[in-house]
Amino acid sequence: MKIKMQGKEIEVSGPATVYDAAKEAGLIDRSVIGAEIEGKTVALTTEVHEGESVWLLTFADEAGKHLFRHTAAHILAQAVKRLYPEAKLTIGPAVDNGFYYDIDSEVTFTPEVLAKLEAEMKKIVKENLKIERFELPRDEAVKLMTERDEPYKVQLINELPEGEVISFYRQGEFVDLCAGPHLFSTGLVKAFKLTQCTGAYWKGDQKNKVLRRIYGVAFPSKEELNEYLTQQAEALKRDHNKLGRDLGFFTTVDCIGQGLPVLLPKGARVIQLLQRWVEDVEQAHGCILTKTPLMAKRELYKISGHWDHYLDGMFVMGDPHDETKECFALRPMTCPFQYQVYLNKKRSYRELPMRLTETSTLFRNEDSGEMHGLIRVRQFTISEGHYILRPEQLEEEFKGCLELAKYFLGTVGLLDKCTFRFSQWDPANPHNKYEGTKEQWEVAQATMGKILDDLGLEYTIGIDEAAFYGPKLDVQYKNVYGKEDTLVTIQIDMLLAERFGMYYTDKDGTQKLPYIIHRTSLGCFERTLAYLIETYAGAFPMWLAPEQVRILPIGDEHIDYAKKLAEKYAAAGLRVTVDDSSNTIGYKIRATQMEKVPYMLVIGAKEMETDSVAVRNRAGETVTKTADSFLADALVEVAEKRR
Repeated sequence: MKIKMQGKEIEVSGPATVYDAAKEAGLIDRSVIGAEIEGKTVALTTEVHEGESVWLLTFADEAGKHLFRHTAAHILAQAVKRLYPEAKLTIGPAVDNGFYYDIDSEVTFTPEVLAKLEAEMKKIVKENLKIERFELPRDEAVKLMTERDEPYKVQLINELPEGEVISFYRQGEFVDLCAGPHLFSTGLVKAFKLTQCTGAYWKGDQKNKVLRRIYGVAFPSKEELNEYLTQQAEALKRDHNKLGRDLGFFTTVDCIGQGLPVLLPKGARVIQLLQRWVEDVEQAHGCILTKTPLMAKRELYKISGHWDHYLDGMFVMGDPHDETKECFALRPMTCPFQYQVYLNKKRSYRELPMRLTETSTLFRNEDSGEMHGLIRVRQFTISEGHYILRPEQLEEEFKGCLELAKYFLGTVGLLDKCTFRFSQWDPANPHNKYEGTKEQWEVAQATMGKILDDLGLEYTIGIDEAAFYGPKLDVQYKNVYGKEDTLVTIQIDMLLAERFGMYYTDKDGTQKLPYIIHRTSLGCFERTLAYLIETYAGAFPMWLAPEQVRILPIGDEHIDYAKKLAEKYAAAGLRVTVDDSSNTIGYKIRATQMEKVPYMLVIGAKEMETDSVAVRNRAGETVTKTADSFLADALVEVAEKRR
């Protein structure tokens, strides 16, 4: 039979598995761990048919990594069941950089227990157990998992749609409900490490039981594992969740709540600087500032569609299902509020585009297991805007939004590591996630695709990643551990204007519906702060540093001069402090370096006599300048936003 493999047409004997076909074609080696058939990831034992296109996968491929890590998760689960048979299994997916398995167990998975599990996993790998897939009808599947005392698996089976294939994977005595795919055998997972255990609600619902979530990483070789662990150790030095706390940018307090960080003076100052800068630049680009309420009645969210599509992610005050009583919700987004500014009076085509922007505080009921420092929180502040425009203005305004976002991200030093994703709808989404007709979505996505292509932007496509009302461009960024989040979004909306009756009078006197661009320019300020801490390891560029200059008098007799100098610099716009403590000058210098202040100015008798300062930067370089020349140079550095 004829198939395509690695993009080339080949002829192989049929019927054949992917492995058999690849072996016959001379394309198999130890690095091949799986395959894609017509874009779907499969195991090497999967049968290939006439005319199909096959792409062999190694660990270097993302799909290959996912398959490999998923197998590692099953090895972990098998080890858990061997050592703790009473434990109940739930789910164990592959994730970025590793895998996890959620387990219902009374066992506390301490580092010592994790070490025991690792040892048992090594035994399972050494046994080189063949991994076999099989399917069962629903009643037999339920019976199997009931007999094995796996209630969570029974629940998952019962929740599967009618007609869904119910598949299992067996390795030795261990059997797990799983859609797969997996490696050929356990022996291929040569190197792994269990990294931590946290708590996670079953299905992410706080009403459900807290499970034990065991995380791990896995690689084909010890060398790759060691390289990864070394990288992680280096990443830890830049981890904003640790460094940001150590340097006094933010903290969290149990009695306030998870995902609700308290910004300390340093963090608050950086966000203030970013916010003021963004608002000023946006104003210069024709944006109109708004300020809207932090909450609204459910009726507003029903008009926008968020009540139907986003209720689980909202903080609701009142009974959301009791229509006889008022019910409010904190806003998870700004759009339905800003639309009221447009709707305040009748609008003409002459007023468009109308660029409404706001520094918005938003609230989202994020899954507790997803909380991480400043990157994923339940309350955040964002530079959110909504451009209301005529259809013929769409491409130019979208381009302007993208250029503005790139300017902001480039200036703060994040753009070089950003990637772009064209997030589209999935017409086959079974959960009725999207509003509008197939035709409307095709028009919106074709329009956005043309704009992106005309701009020459390199992007990937994310299916089923769109907002419920339209496609979007997501600007993605990875933290020091490789976990990717969205930093900026630009969305095309052809639906919500009609929901709100947002008409304008066109040149010919007719009433027409505008297009809307939902956009952020720098994104969530808290998340941006996190990425800046990691990018600069806490050593912010001078223009963003919460403290730019610290003056260090050598003795008490130099303090008055230091304070007068500080007053002069502060009046010129610098953020400056004086360390007038009784500590030695050496101690003061070390403390200033540890706090990563851009410049320290040492003041002694010589400096007082000559009206000069001994300037020391964070690299330890020292130069003597007049007090005025340092001030002039510092102001230029700030004005130019040097990095």
